[in-house]
Amino acid sequence: MKILEKNLRQGFVKVVPTSEDDLWHLYNVIFKDDEVYAYSSRAIKTDQEYSRPKSAERVSAFIGVKVESVAWDKFLGKLRVHGLICHAPEIIPTGAHHTLNIALNQPLTIVKKEWPRHLLDRLKQASLSEKSMIILSIDDEGFALAETKQYGVEIKLEERMKLPGKHEAEKRSNATREYFNRVIASLTQLWTPAHNPIIIVGVGFIKNDFAKFLADEATEISKSVVDIKSVNNGGVAGIYEALRSGVLLKAAKQLRIVDETETMEEVMKRLGKGEGTVTYGLKQVEAAANLGAVEKLVVADSMLREAEAEQRLKLDELMHNVEQHRGAVTIVSTEHEAGGKLLALGGIAALLRFPVYGDQLS
Repeated sequence: MKILEKNLRQGFVKVVPTSEDDLWHLYNVIFKDDEVYAYSSRAIKTDQEYSRPKSAERVSAFIGVKVESVAWDKFLGKLRVHGLICHAPEIIPTGAHHTLNIALNQPLTIVKKEWPRHLLDRLKQASLSEKSMIILSIDDEGFALAETKQYGVEIKLEERMKLPGKHEAEKRSNATREYFNRVIASLTQLWTPAHNPIIIVGVGFIKNDFAKFLADEATEISKSVVDIKSVNNGGVAGIYEALRSGVLLKAAKQLRIVDETETMEEVMKRLGKGEGTVTYGLKQVEAAANLGAVEKLVVADSMLREAEAEQRLKLDELMHNVEQHRGAVTIVSTEHEAGGKLLALGGIAALLRFPVYGDQLS
């Protein structure tokens, strides 16, 4: 994300999304009743002397809309901002419905009545260069490949198979070599476009055997391996275990998904132990914040994005209250496992500095 201009007095920020992750960030920054301005095209009906009666001519223009809804398609990499036209050339009627299709490398300006700190922080973080990571989970029954995104982790491939037993040494050796070559072929396709760092996780010794094979057979790819870790599960389950257990922190300490996953694991651990230093639900969290007890506020992104104006104002005030008491705010993506756990708790939770019990939260 490139931030081209920011003027909070006039309430606008001008940005350019440069990756699909940036479109995800904008999806979580643009709210109903904001104004968004960008170049767009629109069909204009004409009825002139030399044109077909009431034929539609598509024209490009700088158009502003007062936002009614925002849609993000992570598979097609598209962001659509729909609303009523509030700014356009004279040939385009204001007040009509229009959809801005936001594409990569297309400048847009977002206008808000007020910019909450957590949204400015989100844009700032998105403006920092951050590489995705490739996670390979491998054992002797198959492998899975995933790529981390700022909105979560995207499973790219999973293949199941079974190597011959160790008592069939020759068969196992030949099958393993064939298996490793298949893994390299899949890994090459994912690694080639951006040469992203690679983490290898797996059960037993096979992950280390593959790493050695990779170093011999695909030296350049091998140079991108930044860590090799043990997990108790193979396949996709091994990838999610690696995220939950924190084994990726060394290589991915800057990735949002790891921080969000680690935070939710701490919430669930404290709840499981029945500790008083955790609470969830809007009413309980607000009460804890008023006592200055919130060390970290955890909010689901969908709760902010889908809230009506009054509810969003209430959430903004809560986050401001927490920050005034030197607490931190973590917005958790609902596109990965940690977000699902938070939604099951009502979409909001808090880690507390000191225990707070029932009568204090009522």
